[in-house]
Amino acid sequence: MIEVRSFTFNPFQENTYLVINGKRQCFIIDPGCYFANEQNELVSAITSGGLKPVRLLNTHCHLDHIFGNNLVDKRFGLRPWMHSLERPLLDRSPEVGIMYNLPFAASPNPEGYLEDAETIDWDGTEIEVILAPGHSPGGLCFYFPAEGILLGGDVLFRESVGRTDLPGGDAEALERSIRQRLYSLPEEVAVYPGHGPSTTIAHEKRYRSEERRVGKECKS
Repeated sequence: MIEVRSFTFNPFQENTYLVINGKRQCFIIDPGCYFANEQNELVSAITSGGLKPVRLLNTHCHLDHIFGNNLVDKRFGLRPWMHSLERPLLDRSPEVGIMYNLPFAASPNPEGYLEDAETIDWDGTEIEVILAPGHSPGGLCFYFPAEGILLGGDVLFRESVGRTDLPGGDAEALERSIRQRLYSLPEEVAVYPGHGPSTTIAHEKRYRSEERRVGKECKS
């Protein structure tokens, strides 16, 4: 049995996730806690809930998704796992934070890198790694096939998609990622995105199909 808990943090309203198994172990995904109260909230949720963090995952390394990497390392001894194409974003993130007037402690170096189609075996729970570039060069989604859950980062939102106007963004690549990698998943899969409410593969396929149809009718 897998439980997903979400927290909305920092000025970008980023979703941080704890994914919890039946043994009260948890994965921390995209810790975006920036302010002290947010950091305390995440730590308290873990410690008061009797959870044992076992891995830190970053879907990608835009600053709003990694603000809390340093905290997780110092408090729980976990360094992040990500795709290697995200390393330049990780290394530049403190400079970007200053540009946004959001200085923060640099993330620790990665514990390791994840590859497309790799499977993480978490005490009997399988997690499939899906490379879905477009919003960022090495954006990853984490799919739990037995549970029908996708931690999607900033690839696919409810009735929207990730922006592609940041360095390394590519609108065509993002569209391919969504159509080829995410729309091929079962329609009932629940999508937990990096911003906003959760959705499903079925809802997004229907919504975007309808949006294109209406768009064509408006042009005719």
